[in-house]
Amino acid sequence: MSEHHHRDQGPHRVGQVKEVTSLANPIVKDIKALAQKKARDETKSFIAEGLKLVIDALELGWTIRTLVYAKAAKGKPQVEQVAAKTFAKGGLVLEVSEKVMSAITRRDNPQMVIGVFEQRYTALKDFRPKAGETYVALDRVRDPGNLGTIIRTADAAGASGLILVGETTDPFSLETVRATMGSVFAMPVAKTSVADFLRWKKETHVKVVATHLAGAVDYRTIDYRKQPIVLLMGNEQAGIPEELAREADSLARIPQAGRADSLNLAIATGIMLFEARRHILSLDEPK
Repeated sequence: MSEHHHRDQGPHRVGQVKEVTSLANPIVKDIKALAQKKARDETKSFIAEGLKLVIDALELGWTIRTLVYAKAAKGKPQVEQVAAKTFAKGGLVLEVSEKVMSAITRRDNPQMVIGVFEQRYTALKDFRPKAGETYVALDRVRDPGNLGTIIRTADAAGASGLILVGETTDPFSLETVRATMGSVFAMPVAKTSVADFLRWKKETHVKVVATHLAGAVDYRTIDYRKQPIVLLMGNEQAGIPEELAREADSLARIPQAGRADSLNLAIATGIMLFEARRHILSLDEPK
């Protein structure tokens, strides 16, 4: 059986596409394992799905370790170009069966191309907010779909970075990366503790606007113009802890009516972002 051909396990020459049809192949097992946080943490890598995403990531300078494409995508000029770029960077290129692609992505009708990339975080001290800049800080965000949607929305609103405070869901999980629609490659992300976040706040002279139920003002009445803004959004269930709320410069609330007594975190963050950047965003700017 060609599925267990020794070539699958043996060393590969750079510039040579490996054909893989067996789910038992160790390389496939390693890529499949990236669905688990433990494997992502150990290898500092993650999966991104879709040809456009892979092209964007390479253009933005992210390091690709492995390119995987389905047999049906073989010979397409853009796939060939991405394969050449992967080889040039010392990466591995695999041509796989649809069965293998489905197993890796855990989808019935997977994308034709996926890339395994190195994770990249920005150090919080490297965020040096300037006038007109907006950052989003998320306290213990739990839901991967929320985090991915917030990264995508922050990118769309022209935010400068995202700060993950405390124990949060993994920005490089399959579900989060999918929800970012490629913005994971464009939006710098920092991880930090509450103490380090508050220290950074004092050093950078940002204005922290936190969404809060008690003692809060209408989010539209806050002045977002004078200094760089950090929008601090609370955990989905608990909201913002007292130690963070009392250090905020403004406590904001989005007025609501109707039976629902709360907003989804990603939606609330989107509303805050576009209000904070209302004076900056306009339709007539060239893209």
